[in-house]
Amino acid sequence: MPVEVPDVAPVPVEDDGDTSPLAAPEPEPAPEPEPEPLELLDPVELRGGLEALLFVMDDPVDEDTLAGALRCDVDQVRSALADLGADYDARSAGITLRRVGPGWRLYTREEHAAVVERFLVDGQRSRLTQAALETLAVIAYRQPVTRARVSAIRGVGVDGVMRTLISRGLVSEVGSDPDSGGGLYATTPLFLERLGLRSLADLPELAPLLPETAAVLDEHPDS
Repeated sequence: MPVEVPDVAPVPVEDDGDTSPLAAPEPEPAPEPEPEPLELLDPVELRGGLEALLFVMDDPVDEDTLAGALRCDVDQVRSALADLGADYDARSAGITLRRVGPGWRLYTREEHAAVVERFLVDGQRSRLTQAALETLAVIAYRQPVTRARVSAIRGVGVDGVMRTLISRGLVSEVGSDPDSGGGLYATTPLFLERLGLRSLADLPELAPLLPETAAVLDEHPDS
């Protein structure tokens, strides 16, 4: 005998009115680049690298910055700094390594202060080199200006020349660049006095004095 199957009423499906397609899954974030592996430098190589970095720095440098530049561990830098300072002291070197706040900097040793002072005073009497005159002109006509910008305009490194101009009192640091953080340099009242000027507005035309430097400055009008 056939069995009757009862009719089953269909179950209504609720319509929420949302006919938009399924949202695409959000892309996975890109993996962060792996940090460069630290190098285990030979102690002699590490001390040499530290000495070179400290030599070219005008301001104290902290251990983290030094470690980052040398791509080594901070503990390595700390140990190498101690060895470097001890070596200077053991052989009575003309320079000494000092901690200034959180950073480190090279200084001339106090025992040689008289020699350094005599050299600087004698240097005041000597004439500026052509390189120093050109650097001074760039600063005078573009001040305030960073050391890096002066170097870019002249096309050569100016660290040594800048130290000479600062030691002679013709140039001084007057602030810091808001973008790069580098020091801003300008001429001093002594500069005006030496040139017999009352203000920077009295600066003469540069072309008759240093034609090549004037031409370079004309090529960098926005410097």
